[in-house]
Amino acid sequence: MVHILPAAARDAGASRTIRFEGEPYDTPISFFAVHAEPGQGPKLHRHPYAETWIVKRGRALVVAGEREFEVGPDDIAVVPAGMPHKFTALGPERLEMVCIHAAGTMVQENLE
Repeated sequence: MVHILPAAARDAGASRTIRFEGEPYDTPISFFAVHAEPGQGPKLHRHPYAETWIVKRGRALVVAGEREFEVGPDDIAVVPAGMPHKFTALGPERLEMVCIHAAGTMVQENLE
């Protein structure tokens, strides 16, 4: 069965970021479609599976393990399972990025 999730049917709340968990739709992938203003981003955390980021617009400062680096449009970053990580939108424009979780249900351990 094909599942269509129309944008108009989703409640984004105060955030423009979209959260999708695949398990209810029989897919082993989940994701965030991030829309973050400069200075925004998650605190340090980790997952028991790999996470892949695809930057569509803007720039972010990433901390992953012992490493700190910048990512920008069309960059792809892969964070290994268990590695502590976070990112912050740098600006001046909004960060738009897809964060793909290799799991049907997201699991996150917050470290900060």
